[in-house]
Amino acid sequence: MSAASACARSASLPALAVEMAVASPQWRSACPAAEAMASAAARLALQRGLDRTREAAEVILSLVLTDDAEQRRLNRDYRGQDKPTNVLAFPASGPDTHMPHGAPLLLGDVVLACETVQREAAEQGKPVADHLRHLVIHGVLHLLGYDHETPQQAERMEAIERHLLSELGVSDPYRDTM
Repeated sequence: MSAASACARSASLPALAVEMAVASPQWRSACPAAEAMASAAARLALQRGLDRTREAAEVILSLVLTDDAEQRRLNRDYRGQDKPTNVLAFPASGPDTHMPHGAPLLLGDVVLACETVQREAAEQGKPVADHLRHLVIHGVLHLLGYDHETPQQAERMEAIERHLLSELGVSDPYRDTM
């Protein structure tokens, strides 16, 4: 499937539920509209990237906006890396998960660390809001089965990210890294 076809899908999708948790009050000062922006970015990624063959009546995704200390703990406990990171994606189901027809699909959790997202945005000269939306889309795509382990996978995933971000009015996050 091409990046364009993955982004072009929107008909006959299941209901989408994005459950938000703001675990760090730092997000409210770093990006006052963080909840709404993260939720909108997640919904767009789900609408455009979700495989329509899934039989779910509803897709449920959890977004957690936390701080570096919690993100470091999660990264250490689940990935063996004792450091904070910008985004973590924890799938609750995989591509081989078979759900009963009409059952809700618990997609998983996307967790973002405020201080790391702020620092990276400053280093890259971009608004925190734009970096937040990029990382939410990136995390959701991981939950949908996309990855960037090989150059081909990275090219495909980045093309989808660019397309989705352009729909949100966000500049290409990879333009200065090529």
